[in-house]
Amino acid sequence: MVDVAVVGYGQMPSVRSTEITETQMVLEVTHQAVAMAGIDRHDIGFTVSGSCDYLAGQTFAFVQTIEAIGAWPPISESHVEMDGAWAMYEGFTRLQEGDIDLVLVYCHGRSSPGQPEQVYPLQLDPYHLAPLGLDPWSLAALQARALLDSGTATERDFAEIVARNRANAAGNEYAQVSGKFDVDALLAEPYVREPLRRHDLPPISDGAAAVVLAAGDKAASLVERPAWISGIDHRIDIHQPGMRDLTVSPSTALAAEGAGLGAGPVEVAEVTAPFSPQEVIVRNALGLDDSVVVNPSGGALAANPVMVTGLVRVIEAARQVTEQGRDRVLAHATGGQALQQNLVCILEGSRA
Repeated sequence: MVDVAVVGYGQMPSVRSTEITETQMVLEVTHQAVAMAGIDRHDIGFTVSGSCDYLAGQTFAFVQTIEAIGAWPPISESHVEMDGAWAMYEGFTRLQEGDIDLVLVYCHGRSSPGQPEQVYPLQLDPYHLAPLGLDPWSLAALQARALLDSGTATERDFAEIVARNRANAAGNEYAQVSGKFDVDALLAEPYVREPLRRHDLPPISDGAAAVVLAAGDKAASLVERPAWISGIDHRIDIHQPGMRDLTVSPSTALAAEGAGLGAGPVEVAEVTAPFSPQEVIVRNALGLDDSVVVNPSGGALAANPVMVTGLVRVIEAARQVTEQGRDRVLAHATGGQALQQNLVCILEGSRA
């Protein structure tokens, strides 16, 4: 295996609505990532992006963002219709070929121009689920109800998760929602989709992010403390939510095993849980105990730019290694409905 590390990253603050285009968003974050890595963009051997054309409302919308990275002279480029964390996975595997040593990964998402409750059901089964108009909030409420009925968690647990994440986000300049909140006050709020209240749901966010991956000695020469990817894996559960136990996440557990989580403890975990009950499920699947700091950035409950949130978790985890001196951290990304697809990435401060 070729050693790979995150050597640069860029991120724009998540906002409810932005007036700049996706191309301008990508230009901002890729410049940040490339500048941090201290490289010339022409040194990049492969570029891969993640986004969703449904959000932009037009086919092949991602093509226009290539203007932000410069397509002349011609570049080697790819795209995944997924969160940027999966684009990073493709970049990681591309570096395993051994013929290049630098990869640029970027992603962007603007949920504000459309209506998420109408857009997101389009990713469901087109014959049985999509015609129902089953929006993410209703499906998350079904998952939350199953969790409550199983006795695994309570509504107070959900409110405590929200309060902790929002308090953590108070120090994060990229977060959209922050501030300390009283748990009892949160529990007094009305339901939006019972048993979920508004604070149990993620904010609608616009945002973009980018990372630079470097291989082996190249990574070691660029930055003083690279965030080495010691393991990365992703798995998927069955698409039909009615055919799986929504209170558990087998794909998260399998991805964690494949990424080598069991090789040692982690100090910090940045997990993607857009709905507060999902943090309970993900933590249980990962086997995290109370010694692990979860979402010091505030997580997806504080900022949820769709197609970007997962890569942001990787960036926040890398920041813990590069800037905070942590030795071993975890980043988790999810896609689809009710934690259907999950990716786990382990980042370390020392090269294997």
